[in-house]
Amino acid sequence: MIAIVGGLGAALFFTAATLSSSRGTRLIGAPSLLAGVMLVGLAIALPLVAASGIPAGLGWVEVGWLALAGGGNVAGLLCAYAALRTGKVGIVAPVISTEGAIAAVIALVTGEHVRATTGAMLAVIAGGILLAGMAGDENPEAAEARTGRAFALSVAAAGCFGASLYATGRVSAQLPIPWALLPARLVGVAAVALPLILRARLRITRRALPFVAISGCCEIGGFAAFAFGARHGIAVSAVLASQFAGLSAVAAFFLFHERLSRIQLAGVMAIVAGVAVLSAVQS
Repeated sequence: MIAIVGGLGAALFFTAATLSSSRGTRLIGAPSLLAGVMLVGLAIALPLVAASGIPAGLGWVEVGWLALAGGGNVAGLLCAYAALRTGKVGIVAPVISTEGAIAAVIALVTGEHVRATTGAMLAVIAGGILLAGMAGDENPEAAEARTGRAFALSVAAAGCFGASLYATGRVSAQLPIPWALLPARLVGVAAVALPLILRARLRITRRALPFVAISGCCEIGGFAAFAFGARHGIAVSAVLASQFAGLSAVAAFFLFHERLSRIQLAGVMAIVAGVAVLSAVQS
């Protein structure tokens, strides 16, 4: 049950982060938004890491997982923000949401076992996620965004996020959760924020500042919730965390007036049903 709670909490945080970043990246661009998000996240993570102290189980294997978690997260965010700048939330979010399925498959391949009913519900939820995020627009602009640059960036983001989620789940079982949050923020600040600052190219406007702050807080909140849930099941938490695609599609319909098709509604219903059955099975 804890894996479900962690996954659902992560989904809510990631939904807020997706909606916020979709506005922020259109104002200041992907690199500046990512730099700001990483700076906000690092400001939150450092005190938590200092309070938790240096864990006794920190070795080279754990450092490797931390590096994969951090690098994958930063690369995924950069691709995701670039995709959200040119593509619609209803197109980009479902493709990126396959990160959960990718992490779940990695977990299953590497030996994590789930019951047949759980596996079936994960498949239903994953299918619902894809359906819920399918854009209902039939105009040329939507078709171009689906098959063009935004789609390619979304696929790249999904692969990076999938590896990062799995690595985060592995390391969270060995180290305190704050340590699972630190790598991405360190990598992001060192590789993205500092170079922009040194070249005087970091641009965070007054209009974009709230979106940067919300995205930064929600990103770290989402990974904290996922890391907490992943201690009790990486596959379940990863797939449920990917519900942000369906939630983002519904929210974008109301907030940004993006069209919600019958296929999207069917996907949302599949997600709700899958979560209900999965919760009953797990409890």
